[in-house]
Amino acid sequence: MPAPRFKTLDVRPHLARGEEPLPFIRARVEALTPGQGVTIIASFMPAPLIELLRSEGFQSTMEHRADGSWAVNFWRE
Repeated sequence: MPAPRFKTLDVRPHLARGEEPLPFIRARVEALTPGQGVTIIASFMPAPLIELLRSEGFQSTMEHRADGSWAVNFWRE
């Protein structure tokens, strides 16, 4: 199976406005087709989101970036 293609969703603007980003993340995740993944960019490691999506069958990897943000990749096998 080829590696998934990732689309990026930066939720930092939502967080800065005090908005809950989960509806935006949920919409992006539900729109994924086979072979696609999503990269969530956040200002902190989104541990609750990682646990939630893992419970729904998603794999994840994460990277703490030089600017202090976190990039978390989610995909289904």
